[in-house]
Formats: sequence, C-alpha cells, structure tokens
Amino acid sequence: MEDTTKYLIHADVTADGVVERSDVVGAIFGQTEGLLGDDLDLRDLRQSQKVGRIDVEIASTHGNSRGHLTIATSLDKVETATLAASLETITRVGPCRAELAVSEIEDVRAAKRKEVVERAKELLQTGFDDTVMSSDEILAEVRQHVRVEDITEYEGLPAGPRVTDSDAIIVVEGRSDVLTLLKYGVKNAIAVEGTNVPDAVAELTRHRTVTAFLDGDRGGDLILEELSQVGDLDYVAFAPPDESVEELDHHQLFAALRKKVPYDSVSDLNEPRDAVAATDGSATPAPVPTDESSGTRSAVSPSGEAESSPGRGEQPTNGPETGPNATVAPSHPSTPERADSSPPARALETDDAVDETPEPASETVYDHADAVIRASTDRVRFVDADGETVDETDASEAYDALEAIETSPETVVIDGILSQRLLDLSADRDVDLVIARSLGQFTKRPTSVRVHAIDEIAEESPPE
Repeated sequence: MEDTTKYLIHADVTADGVVERSDVVGAIFGQTEGLLGDDLDLRDLRQSQKVGRIDVEIASTHGNSRGHLTIATSLDKVETATLAASLETITRVGPCRAELAVSEIEDVRAAKRKEVVERAKELLQTGFDDTVMSSDEILAEVRQHVRVEDITEYEGLPAGPRVTDSDAIIVVEGRSDVLTLLKYGVKNAIAVEGTNVPDAVAELTRHRTVTAFLDGDRGGDLILEELSQVGDLDYVAFAPPDESVEELDHHQLFAALRKKVPYDSVSDLNEPRDAVAATDGSATPAPVPTDESSGTRSAVSPSGEAESSPGRGEQPTNGPETGPNATVAPSHPSTPERADSSPPARALETDDAVDETPEPASETVYDHADAVIRASTDRVRFVDADGETVDETDASEAYDALEAIETSPETVVIDGILSQRLLDLSADRDVDLVIARSLGQFTKRPTSVRVHAIDEIAEESPPE
C-alpha cells in the first residue's frame, strides 16, 4: 500500500471517557458502514487495498481521551474527500460521546515531488563537477589501472614487486618497459630511467643474475655500454631493430627474452646489438664465418679480428634454455643435460651464421604452457624428460589419461583447475612438474611435485 498511496487523511478524535485504539477503529467501521454505498464501503476498500491501515494514537487524562488518526488511500481526490467527510459523522466511540474532525488531507505525491526538487538542486550543484572524460582518456585510465596495480619502487626507481626477493632481475630502460613486462606477468624488472645508470641498479647487479633487456636502437647500446662499466651483467637481450620493449606484444617479448645471449659472448664486439640478432636465429646476417674443417665457429668482430669461440657460436642458441632466467618458463630438470651435450648437428654443418632450421614449437615448458593454456585449448598435455609430447587429450579426461598412460610423464600441462585428485595421482606417477591455468584448494600438497599456475611460470628460474 505504501507504494500506491496518494493521500493521507489526518483527523483528531476526542471522547468524554476512557477509550482505546480498538474502540476508535471499531467506531469508524461500524458508523460508516453503508453510509456511502457499496463502492465506498470502508471494509471493501480495505480488502481491495485502496485504503490502507488505520493508525490511531490515543491517550487518556482526567477521564477524557484525545488522539490522532491517519488513513492512507489510493483513491482519487473526490473519493478521498468524501471518505474523509464521512469520518466526521462519528458521534460515539465505545460507550462515550466522541467527536472526530478531519484536520488535513496530505498529498503524498506533492511531498515526494518536493523531495525530488530539493535533491535535483543538490545534484546540479555537486553531481556535475567532474570534467567529462574523452574516450581515449577513459581507455588510458583503465589500462593504467591494470598495468600499475603491481608496480613498486626500488630505491626510487620503477620496479616489479619481485625485484627485492628474486634471484634474477631484468634491467630495462624506463618505467613504460616495466609496465609492459608487468602486463605479461614478468614481475622482476627494474628501470634505469635513462643512460645514466643509478648506483642502486649497479649494486643490485653484483648480487643477482642480471639480464639487460634493452630497446633495439642506439639508446639501448649506450645503456648496455654503461651497465657493463658500472655493473655486472650475465645476459643481454634486445627488442627487434628500431623497436622498444614497451611496444612489444606478448609473443615478441618472450621470444626476445628466450633469445638472450651471455654477455661475455658479445662484450668484445663494437655492435653487440647486431651480434645478438645474428646469433638468435633472426634474419640479420651474422659476421661469423664457419670453419668447416674443424666444425667450429669463429666470432668475427666488425673490425675483422677473428676470435676462436666454439662455445660462443653455439651457446647463445641454448642460452635461453640453460642459463638462469627469471623471466621465462622454468625448464625441466633434464634441461641441463642438453647444455652439457654437443650442439645440434645443424648448428655445426651450415656455413651461415643464421640457423635456417626452425626449432621445435614445444621445446621448453614455457612453449608447452603457451600452446596449451594461453591458447585456451581446454586440453591437457603430458611431456617427457626431453620436452616431447607423450600424449594429449581433453582437460576433463586428464585423470583417466594420466592413470592409463604407460610411461609416467615428467610434466603435466593442463588448461584447467588443478584438483587435489589429479595432484595426488601426479605424485603417485612420479610427475615432476604440473602447470595449470589455476590451482584449486589443496588439503595436502605433495612435496615431490612442483606445482605452478600459468601466471607464475614467467617468474620462475630454471634449475642450476
């Protein structure tokens, strides 16, 4: 009734004696019955909810009673006024003489309209103070919130939240580069904010495994030169030529990090950026002739001086898989065996510094996770110690497939939620690593199985 109330009838009641609320209500129904005909009979109006509850407040003092009553109605003005007038015909309440006088008929909608007007005035004064944002500003605001959510500072420099406790760090040029890495899940980057390398970064490089990830321009070369003079570098990676780190998409960024090379292999070259591009399988021609008789490579500097380096020509290819790296997927424990073994024959037999044979698409754990989980395949893949796919099926059948597989896999990559049941079976089948889209709630967690969500693997370092 409150939602449909239009008017409130207010009336005062007086009685020459002591009466109660029930006496007043009974008098109203009894003495108005049949007075206004069937259409305005108060009992029928109550049943049809056109008249609301009759509220009565009455008190007795010195043998007399005085009070106030309120009746809510959803009738129109004429009907409401007629009903109010009928109340004044009441002359007795209970055993006492009484008088009932209508004091007011309140228009509820008018009161609401007044409240609306007052509130509208307030909103006009305060609700339009903010400047209207353009579409570009709105999108920039949203992107900034997503990307800056985890950014911190290290000694006043923009950094990811893992810089303080990670064993490996990535040194980039500016704040935008740190934000880009954060966007793709890499949380151990720190920016030098220009070519003048801060002392805090120089000191940090002496205690961590450091990868310099720089823009593919002259500025990147200058920062690398100063970093090498004031700090201690382990690896070097560059964005593609004439591109900056902040402009790279997901695949370009991680491809560049996986193609990093040990700094020692390019430290003596005048153009280390070109040397990195030449040794990582890109289209840039390599200034490296091949000694066919010995099956080894010679790294040649731009000045023409040959440096015999059987390891240098080959090590950069394996660098992303064997070197300490906190930015790419954790390698399987079998990975170091590849570093100790001889390089692939194709790396020794070709006369070109550029390796024309593409590497297998799923050679590292990161590649498997990228192909299964980040591609949203809803599949599960079982990988052996050599990084080869043993079996693959729907994620919903992961438990049955792992239970039925003949040879226990080293790694399980599943595009789904890792359950306690699947984790227990992985421990029973001697699985070493499980990577899932997300982790469920575990009541127990076997220590023999390493477990990672997809968002965590970019931060993990491969085993020494």
